[in-house]
Amino acid sequence: MKLPVLRSVIFFLTALLAVGCANIVPPSGGDKDTKPPKLLAISPADSQLSNRVSKIEMSFNEYIELNSPSTEVQISPLLSLPMSVTAVGKKVTIRLTDSLLQPNTTYRISTNNAIKDMHEGNPFLRYTYTFSTGSYFDSLNLDGIVYDAASGMPDTGTFILLYDAKLSDSVVVKQKPSYVTKVTDGGKFSFKGLPYKRFHIYALHDANGNLVYDGKGEMIGFIDSTVAPVSEVVSSIVLKSFKEEIIDTNVLKKDKSERQITDKKLRAGEKQVVQYGLEIDTSNINKRTADVTKPLKVIFIKYPDTIKKNKIYVMRDSAGIDVEVTFTLRHDTLKKENLLIDIPWKEDAVYTVRFMKAFAKDSMGNDALPSKYTFRTKYDEDYGVLDIRLPEKYKDRKYLLLINNGEDTIYFKPIADTMVKMRKITPANYSMRIIVDENKNGKWDTGDLFEKRQPENVIPYKEGIPMKAGWDMTIDFEPRQKPKPRMEASPEKRDKPPVK
Repeated sequence: MKLPVLRSVIFFLTALLAVGCANIVPPSGGDKDTKPPKLLAISPADSQLSNRVSKIEMSFNEYIELNSPSTEVQISPLLSLPMSVTAVGKKVTIRLTDSLLQPNTTYRISTNNAIKDMHEGNPFLRYTYTFSTGSYFDSLNLDGIVYDAASGMPDTGTFILLYDAKLSDSVVVKQKPSYVTKVTDGGKFSFKGLPYKRFHIYALHDANGNLVYDGKGEMIGFIDSTVAPVSEVVSSIVLKSFKEEIIDTNVLKKDKSERQITDKKLRAGEKQVVQYGLEIDTSNINKRTADVTKPLKVIFIKYPDTIKKNKIYVMRDSAGIDVEVTFTLRHDTLKKENLLIDIPWKEDAVYTVRFMKAFAKDSMGNDALPSKYTFRTKYDEDYGVLDIRLPEKYKDRKYLLLINNGEDTIYFKPIADTMVKMRKITPANYSMRIIVDENKNGKWDTGDLFEKRQPENVIPYKEGIPMKAGWDMTIDFEPRQKPKPRMEASPEKRDKPPVK
């Protein structure tokens, strides 16, 4: 090859390589995948009769991963041994022990929220696989809704359990149910493919996943009679889940023993001090932080055995002069170790609280160290105003109006009027409900499973109440019905004389 030709070939290849490199760009991310995985095939086919299924294979259009399959994938009626659920690539395999299957029984396997795609986590829509070991399908239904008894709102975190009515009604504390389903987001539940027989029904917050009511920390709901499935879907069953008042004496003994051990360690150790703090923001004197609607709270790590009021001073700044303020002391009813200081507040004023040395002592004779806190109180514009209109039918002492912000209750009184006016409401999100206090003991009473006592009814205000500083809100507990407009004749008919 001659030199000029060689040079031309090299130049051409270099230019081609440069053009190719210039066009290399990273691929765009594209739109985010929001579509759920698509089921392409299932084997054996769904809805087969006279079949004792031992393995089900589900093939999808994308790679799959599982989310809590041991609790999310359910079979009804339950088997004494759990199913095995695995995912490899684009396939999900469910294995069950076919020797445990009962004759002439319809089985339904629900995936719930167990299956999702691997990359975006899009959940596969709830799917139910059905088969029967007999020559027919059980086709009756049982539907209803569960409410959280304390709030009156739909309960979204519970299982519904069915037991054969021939069993004792205490079976819920002894063994797993025959049928189980999980409620939907609205607290609703539905059983399909049930046989013609009666059942005990329960709602259960299953804390440890054993599908048995253990009592401690779990919520339970029941109705007083057995239920029977029907051929049509009718949402007629209402369950109210509640937490029983159970005192565990073993826990109390353990706590007492641990306290005694701690006290012995303190006696043997070095001199301790009583630890405490004021529950208020004192970082900026110009920032209004003290709530004039509440007492000051002194938080102690350990219960103070002795409080000396004469070693506590409250001062208010008045035109640059500290004025001593009278106050009262009391222990917090919710946490006995905490101290509440009731002060006749003035708005937008600077206060100083001084704790002198040994103002508090514990049972071991340890003293509290001295401290000083300076802060400013809130002003009227830092609060909101809330007026609540109540229907006349609730004007009775057996109805209690409860308003709270999370765990903090700001109003809890019998309804004596159709208008409740509240001033100086701290900005926050509030909830509201009416308790039907049937025994008029001034509180909400929970239920008892074995005494067959249902919890007292609660009527919720279903919307949240977002309160902001400076807002003035009026709320109807129940929406008022708008008056219907009068029906007037059209102009054509109005101009014509009546027909005789």
